[in-house]
Amino acid sequence: MKIISHKLEKEHAAFIETKKTSGNFKAGRPDILVIHYTGSGNLESAVSTFLDPSVSASAHVLVDKNGQLTQMVPFNKVAWHAGRSTHLDRTGLNRYSIGIEVVNAGRLTPAGKSFVSWFGRKYPEEEAIQATHRNESEAGWWEQFTEAQIDSVFRLCKVLIATYPIKYIVGHEEISPGRKIDPGPAFPLDKLREKLLSGSRKDDTPAEEKTPEKGVVNATALNIRSGPSAQRETVAPALTRNTPLKILGKENGWYRVETKITGWVAARFVKPEN
Repeated sequence: MKIISHKLEKEHAAFIETKKTSGNFKAGRPDILVIHYTGSGNLESAVSTFLDPSVSASAHVLVDKNGQLTQMVPFNKVAWHAGRSTHLDRTGLNRYSIGIEVVNAGRLTPAGKSFVSWFGRKYPEEEAIQATHRNESEAGWWEQFTEAQIDSVFRLCKVLIATYPIKYIVGHEEISPGRKIDPGPAFPLDKLREKLLSGSRKDDTPAEEKTPEKGVVNATALNIRSGPSAQRETVAPALTRNTPLKILGKENGWYRVETKITGWVAARFVKPEN
């Protein structure tokens, strides 16, 4: 993935320009990446919102459920994604940050054996996860982000950090607490920061930490694939929560595991047992 003249190359992202910007960043900026979810059911509705002249909102990049990227604002221009916001001693973070919006409904409400979003769409159990928001004390239900989305956000942030003077990665919930709850606990925000902004960048864990021998699935449904990538084909039906796993190896944030068959799963969805 490459950035040329403040735009992702066409082979990596579509470009649908919105005029809703506040001009160019000042020197030394942007230095923050802000992660959001769209609060919508699909990419088209999010794009439509950011193109609507009556809506005072825009973002630099949208990440669809299949991991595909759509850029709407060049990275040298200020977008309108943070709103009232504070980080360290600065306010109004649009002036300092790149906004990344991930297509996701956010909080869900249980409805029998399925779940319902705020806009009325039903989601099956395998697309929901129960977790506690960092700004709340009780667990709730959230739409899961896809493996492809998470991998795409990691790769996008990596190239942005290599191109711009990025010092921080934050969630909208952290810079606008009480007003915003995105990206929520279903998104591995802390893992993103740990991997890209700390010294441990070769893998999801420090180099000295040993690969566990056993684990259990810590997600409602977890795809098992032929190799360590969300782009590799699945080799069996998704593993269900609490499925025991024998861990055979690790590579780039993925475990090679053995259940009734052998395949690869994303390590962030496995709880080690030793």
